[in-house]
Amino acid sequence: MSVLIIEAFYGGSHKQLVDLLQEDLENCVLYTLPAKKWHWRARTSALYFSQNIPMSEHYRILFASSVLNLTELVALRSDLGKLKKILYFHENQLVYPVKKCKERDFQYGYNQILSCLVADVVVFNSVFNMESFLTNIGKFMKLIPDHRPKDLESIIRPKCQVIYFPLRFPDVSRFMPKHKTRHLQKMLNLKGNGSAASTVALPFQREQGSSENLLKNSDIEPGPCDAAKEENLGSSFMPESYLKTCNSSKNSSSRHGEKEQNPYDSLSGGDDQPRPLHIVWPHRWEHDKDPESFFKVLMHLKDLRLNFHVSVLGETFTDVPDIFSESKKALGSSVLHWGYLPSRDDYFHVLCRADVVVSTAKHEFFGVAMLEAVYCGCYPLCPKDLVYPEIFPAEYLYSTPEQLSKRLQNFCKRPDIVRKHLYKGEMTPFSWAALHGKFRSLLTTEPREDL
Repeated sequence: MSVLIIEAFYGGSHKQLVDLLQEDLENCVLYTLPAKKWHWRARTSALYFSQNIPMSEHYRILFASSVLNLTELVALRSDLGKLKKILYFHENQLVYPVKKCKERDFQYGYNQILSCLVADVVVFNSVFNMESFLTNIGKFMKLIPDHRPKDLESIIRPKCQVIYFPLRFPDVSRFMPKHKTRHLQKMLNLKGNGSAASTVALPFQREQGSSENLLKNSDIEPGPCDAAKEENLGSSFMPESYLKTCNSSKNSSSRHGEKEQNPYDSLSGGDDQPRPLHIVWPHRWEHDKDPESFFKVLMHLKDLRLNFHVSVLGETFTDVPDIFSESKKALGSSVLHWGYLPSRDDYFHVLCRADVVVSTAKHEFFGVAMLEAVYCGCYPLCPKDLVYPEIFPAEYLYSTPEQLSKRLQNFCKRPDIVRKHLYKGEMTPFSWAALHGKFRSLLTTEPREDL
């Protein structure tokens, strides 16, 4: 039990990471709090853990996400302060989007800075996350009216490194349609590659050649349509939960997500024309993911009388923006799936059947959902901002909502083009197979000499 893992917000990507670490490490113990009321976890979890983590002489390393106020914890528990302390940033509060500057709670960012000062190693899930945090410390501290601390970036930076968030890619071969066979073969090669991410690099910051611009052109010359060669979606592709859904009424709903149409029928195109383009938006239903921009683009596609289907997935919380209920009604029969799918099989099944995955995020420090969708063969469209240029090649980035709309218009007119596309980026640097060695090395380093 030499590694003590603490997660104050045990849900989503935070849960995925510590579960992987606990599974991979032999001598570790995990203490968590449920992923609810994030602000209260950030404020008070240190005191809770100080009272509920038993004393042990076997601990050598403490690993925690930046939700925890590490400074408070080690002040309350001097025995834990002696450990090698590793702080992992899934996100940072210095650039987390707020509607108005006055709404930003200074304490959250301040706590993260203090936690970095007491940590021995600070790990970020992307270069964007690390640099946006470090380079904004000075500006952030100017919010203090007087007697400001100095040189904090230069103190913290030497402790920092990037280890990408590790994705364990599941076997989705049973869900893959025939036109994604080549993509599936490429993805299956990830499983055995454990050394491709030995260094932190920006793997995809390169320009695509002019010969690859077909998917970006606004005027695509018509060509032969491969619709007749596309998959025949038989029941062998459907997980049991989907078969039950298909046999129920057209408007039946799962525990969290609703199937607005029979997926079996909707995904099977007619004999004379390809299936409509299937767009998926798999993000949290919150304002920082900018659903307003996404739905505005979709409504423009509707106004142009373009045919498409949409699946709006992702988790919901207490306050759901009104735009979701309004858009669901406005989109009508274009909706295939609406809401969170608690079954991972159902979730990956939808991603495998989709054609395009869209992000309109105002905030993203990594983007698990986008990479999962790309793994399932979706063509990504992301803002040319935030972490996305670090993850995706240039051809998958857009600069304005108008550019996003134009790209989707083209895909609606020629869905066969996007279905024949083979993703040009790399996935290996983000796979658990490639990254587990770096995490293991981080968490099995020799303890500090003063223990």
